Amino acid sequence: MPFFDLASIGSILTAEYVVRPGVFFAVFALVALWEMHAPRRARIVSRRARWPSNLALIVLNAALIRLLFPAAAVGVALFGAQQGWGLLPLLAWPAWATVVVAVVLLDLAIYVQHVVFHAVPALWRLHRMHHADLDFDVTTGARFHPLEILLSMAIKFAVIAVLGAPALAVLIFEVLLNATSMFNHANAGLPAAVERAVRWLVVTPDMHRVHHSVAPVETNSNFGFNLPWWDRLFGTYRAAPAAGHRGMTIGLAEFRDAGELRLDRLLTQPFRDPAAPRPLGRPGAAT
Repeated sequence: MPFFDLASIGSILTAEYVVRPGVFFAVFALVALWEMHAPRRARIVSRRARWPSNLALIVLNAALIRLLFPAAAVGVALFGAQQGWGLLPLLAWPAWATVVVAVVLLDLAIYVQHVVFHAVPALWRLHRMHHADLDFDVTTGARFHPLEILLSMAIKFAVIAVLGAPALAVLIFEVLLNATSMFNHANAGLPAAVERAVRWLVVTPDMHRVHHSVAPVETNSNFGFNLPWWDRLFGTYRAAPAAGHRGMTIGLAEFRDAGELRLDRLLTQPFRDPAAPRPLGRPGAAT
């Protein structure tokens, strides 16, 4: 059973509190600049109408996590290691191999969770707020309902405990997941040749944007957030939207009213049935 002294526990927890938010802000700023200089699509709604609510959700969710789960996922991994929990420690693999396998399996768990949140109606009511954004950019990558965030954290804690994932693997996974979620929600694109190569290694914006299409067959594809392999392996991969990236409509057919972008409407959305939609038009309507 791995032994952690107070110094090593403190170092890992400090890294979780410092490295993770540091990477978040750095990647957010870089992706936002990338979008400004090379947008993939014209917006249909201004940032002024969308960003305040999306950013408020980021702050609210971060505060809830710190309040309710102060040690977060890394703390669960540290406690599990002290208690000897999980399957991976039983294999007695080299530490580096255990870390790599744990990161990959955690990513698989997120993929499965994402598919389930689309398939189960009660869970979809929570998750659909993420899809109801009328544009697709870096803020969409962190736009989740607080109840979905809390449920996702509970699921993640259970997976970490069952796997016996090392704390270092959990820290790496959390940092990667945050960074890639902002990257693959970018309203930007890579050069075609680069994009074709990169999407074999990580989910790209062009790959994930398909998942935010208004067409249900496209919404229910490309579930991966980080590693792109699961969609190909389980038959949920779709190379491109039928209407093309500039012609596709982002969002959900039942939530097209600009009033639904307000924070109060976002927070109450899971508990409401949608009103009659009022289409906002095609990409390019915003300035």
